[in-house]
Amino acid sequence: MPTSSASTTDAAKPAAASGGVQSLERAFDLLERMADAGGEVGLSELSASSGLPLPTIHRLMRTLVACGYVRQQPNRRYALGPRLIRLGESASRLLGTWARPYLARLVEETGETANMALLDGDEIVYVAQVPSKHSMRMFTEVGRRVLPHSTGVGKALLAYTPADEVRALLSRTGMPAATEKTITTPEGFLDALAVVRDAGYAVDDNEQEIGVRCLAVSVPNSPTAAAISISGPAGRVTEAATEKIVPILQEVAQELSTALANTAGNGTA
Repeated sequence: MPTSSASTTDAAKPAAASGGVQSLERAFDLLERMADAGGEVGLSELSASSGLPLPTIHRLMRTLVACGYVRQQPNRRYALGPRLIRLGESASRLLGTWARPYLARLVEETGETANMALLDGDEIVYVAQVPSKHSMRMFTEVGRRVLPHSTGVGKALLAYTPADEVRALLSRTGMPAATEKTITTPEGFLDALAVVRDAGYAVDDNEQEIGVRCLAVSVPNSPTAAAISISGPAGRVTEAATEKIVPILQEVAQELSTALANTAGNGTA
């Protein structure tokens, strides 16, 4: 799944290119590089990826450590700090708020419950939902966490992740069977991801809950890995309905992607 991230392979950006404060731009760039590297790096790695001199990086990291956004490990490497958790949780809730009008449109056009989910570590977390108007409808609590292997959004979010990283994630989480149709082997899940890449959308066909089908697509170029989905009774979300619903899902995902990009652009003063 293509997602946007900090340009970690680029050389350091021109000083205060946006007319902002150079040290702030550099500090946030370093935090994003740390996140892209898995959350823990050494100063020399940051220097190599950012193009900044070691003394500059050391000074910025000392400030981030003092503020609690970075911590220094016993091995002298640096890791993302606990104060970022609160920011991340607030940002996730805000992302869900921004998505609600787009989910409402999905409900209006498909008749089924619409969801937005993020990949948080090894788990899927639902950050927004707009319920169907049908008396028989699906309901997933906002904040609920599930494992990726049994969900449509999990497949959509992992479709473009390298196979070795998918295998590592599955080895950490395990692949418990939620239903008799749940995929329970890494090879089976990797095959399912190949189908997602070919089709352009993911399906949960009674894999999380018997009698329920879910269709999901990733949100292109989202600032964090995100997917939207619709879910409903298998008797309504049929193959024929899928052909009509998927183009709507893809269109709404693209519109949401554009809205998030504009929000990010408007946030720079």
